[in-house]
Amino acid sequence: MADKKLKEIMTKDCSTVTLQDNVYEVAVKMKQEDTGFIPVVDGKKLIGVITDRDLVIRGFAEKKEGSTAVKEVMSSNQITSASPETTVDEAVKLMAKQQIRRLPVVENGELVGIVSLGDLAVRDKFENEAGEALSQISEKDKALV
Repeated sequence: MADKKLKEIMTKDCSTVTLQDNVYEVAVKMKQEDTGFIPVVDGKKLIGVITDRDLVIRGFAEKKEGSTAVKEVMSSNQITSASPETTVDEAVKLMAKQQIRRLPVVENGELVGIVSLGDLAVRDKFENEAGEALSQISEKDKALV
């Protein structure tokens, strides 16, 4: 079970945006895809991510317009990612340590998929691991309050 690799469970056809997109287009894509996380790519190279929280904190709370460039709201410093060969167990530990719920899967700098706690939770074999990671993330969230 713990030997299972991310390439076996990751979502491969994930939506992305580029630096040519704006905040409004990102928000529409998030609504259409029912997600709060969109990778930012240059070609296939992962250069950042945008979360619904980024849109609120760096966008709306700073009175940015819908035409605001993706670059102004995206997170690009030290993006946590994993390789397709990373084991589920390693990914769970990384997600818990970094307090993240979604993990881009990158090979040679290029985005090849995403793994979320949801991906782990819907597969019974990993339910305990996903619960453990969420518990650790939530505990750290509580400690910040």
